[in-house]
Amino acid sequence: MSISAPSAAVGTTTAPVTVGQGPLSIAEVVAVARHDAHIVLDPAALDAVAASRTIIDGLAADPAAHYGISTGFGALATTYIESDRRAQLQASLVRSHAAGSGAEVEREVVRSLMLLRLSTLMTGRTGVRRETAETYAAILNAGITPVVREYGSLGCSGDLAPLAHCALVAMGEGEVRVDGDKLSAASALAAAGITPLQLGEKEGLALINGTDGMLGMLSLAIHDLTALLRTADIAASMSVEGLMGTDAVFAADLHKLRPQAGQALAAANFRAILAGSPIVASHAGPEDQRVQDAYSLRCAPIVHGAARDTVAHATNVALAELASAVDNPVLTLDGRVESNGNFHGAPVGYVLDFLAIAAADVASMSERRTDRFLDRSRNQGLPPFLAHEVGVDSGLMIAQYTAAGIVSEMKRLAAPASVDSIPSSAMQEDHVSMGWAAARKLRRSIDGLGRVLAIELLTAARGLALRAPLQPGVATGAVMRMVNEASGGPGQDRYLSPEIEAVVELVQSGRVLAAASAETGQLA
Repeated sequence: MSISAPSAAVGTTTAPVTVGQGPLSIAEVVAVARHDAHIVLDPAALDAVAASRTIIDGLAADPAAHYGISTGFGALATTYIESDRRAQLQASLVRSHAAGSGAEVEREVVRSLMLLRLSTLMTGRTGVRRETAETYAAILNAGITPVVREYGSLGCSGDLAPLAHCALVAMGEGEVRVDGDKLSAASALAAAGITPLQLGEKEGLALINGTDGMLGMLSLAIHDLTALLRTADIAASMSVEGLMGTDAVFAADLHKLRPQAGQALAAANFRAILAGSPIVASHAGPEDQRVQDAYSLRCAPIVHGAARDTVAHATNVALAELASAVDNPVLTLDGRVESNGNFHGAPVGYVLDFLAIAAADVASMSERRTDRFLDRSRNQGLPPFLAHEVGVDSGLMIAQYTAAGIVSEMKRLAAPASVDSIPSSAMQEDHVSMGWAAARKLRRSIDGLGRVLAIELLTAARGLALRAPLQPGVATGAVMRMVNEASGGPGQDRYLSPEIEAVVELVQSGRVLAAASAETGQLA
């Protein structure tokens, strides 16, 4: 699932992204990975790349063994390789590590991991040649996407197999996609006028030794979850309104008593979205006999806020990782070539798992609000299942089943991958992060969250329409009309799946968020 920024007009041109020695931003990763932003290589950084290569060339001429330059890899790190065999060594490393299996990974994921590997190459800390970095940029700019398979990364030493599939393509081998069509890398590079790389010392290692796959997916996830949590505030506000709940519990002074940053932001969104709602005003005051709303209504800012704080923590980890030069061995600022363990994916893997927990909990609360709308004992006078003709029509009964099934899967996806480890490489790599696996399941969880929120929006929009002649607020009314226009709104039973998918598209495209934000201003 991908979420478009609500302010981005369809067809707008994405500004070029300059890759240099400094870190990329999350927005720049999304721009290249998802929107094909053109890459420009900073000339000064290219000069630094060329300068660092002279250090590797000097060590390659040294009769003493240097890991990754004149030795084998992993468990074969003590095996000295003669100079006339090193080109084959690097090519063999890439070919043997391009061992993925399973379904093809999404195009945006492949582009993000290639971009982030390029970013590390441009730091000048890996010792690759200038033309190696230029070739990666050329492949991305030509829209050539290596075929990367689902399985193969243990998250240590980084995302070896996925990155190896990309390096293989840079060598003119393997398979790629261009405009959706699968063809050989050799033919795609030839058509784009790109000369395949012949790898020099250390370059094979530099191209496959990093956390770029899991970091790319983390960057995309942070972008998407930021939009989805705002959308969750909109859906929950519509449910509060449609279920005749109170907005008094969202008062700023109440939330200041518990100064959690995300909670305050979410509560502010609820107040903005529900401001001036005639439905809320219709039952406000001492005549309202209900003491408290259910937790799924009253506590929504707390749960949504905790999820925001989790995203904020994940963002800090991602920004540190985006500023990193992950390779083994690595060139230090004073010219040493040192082995290290910076490729271990634990920092990224942990927050990927943490985000899956947050996404599952937000979805779980959303599904509870959907269910409340459909139960006539709890929905404050609406028809059972919001059906048109009770007994003949089932209304949205099974839409809730769909949401429940997705939430159940999301709870399973919330089980952490990063606590697992399977030793590899003859026990040399005896503890691994499983960060790639954590990222893969998070992507599925984010897709699920968008669908669960879409079903809540579908339900709330129908419920609000059935409150007529009472009218919703300005922001919720705008979303209600959009959703009911896309789905058909209240009425007799009809083929429901296309209506659900239509609202899913409104969520994924950012149109729900844009419609509410047009009335409230930018939501937090």
